Amino acid sequence: MSLVSLALPLADVQLDAAFLPTPTAAALGQELTDTILWRHEPIKLFGREVMQPRLTAWHGDAGVAYRYSGLQLQPEPWTPALQMLREQVQAATGAAFNSVLLNLYRTGQDSMGWHADDEPELGPQPVIASVSLGATRRFRLRPRPGSGPAHPPISLDLGSGSLLLMQGDTQRYWQHAVPKTAQPVGPRLNLTFRRIATA
Repeated sequence: MSLVSLALPLADVQLDAAFLPTPTAAALGQELTDTILWRHEPIKLFGREVMQPRLTAWHGDAGVAYRYSGLQLQPEPWTPALQMLREQVQAATGAAFNSVLLNLYRTGQDSMGWHADDEPELGPQPVIASVSLGATRRFRLRPRPGSGPAHPPISLDLGSGSLLLMQGDTQRYWQHAVPKTAQPVGPRLNLTFRRIATA
């Protein structure tokens, strides 16, 4: 398959639900879960410090630091598996990425709240390519409160091997989240490839 555009105003969001074959996605998800040095760190949320409700890792080119929610992340080097996936994602999207943020959702209680990937080092029109591995989780999009278009929130069930691309003005006018679920779900690994501006 290939990327298909979603009809959203003031946004450029595309989805390939079958970017990776199922066996490939399963093997890659297991390898990364077992070999990545996962971190569980506190972040600043509404002025207070809380533990992130998921595990994370940051990999990229040397010197490509990333800051969000009070954290400053220095990259671990690309592993062979991450480098191979980066090349596949770049070929599919036509974009160049120098870093990847990995999130491991261990159960349905691991989540990500409403936010936009709009840190200054991502530039005015960030290109974010997100690959999902493992359990299917619901991904939500809503107009940014106060500045987004008049449009109801939407939900996407992102399965293993899917590729979601957000670019253009998406981060300026929209927010996204991965909510908790009471349903019994297995682990889900999400990799968001980015390009960080460097001096």
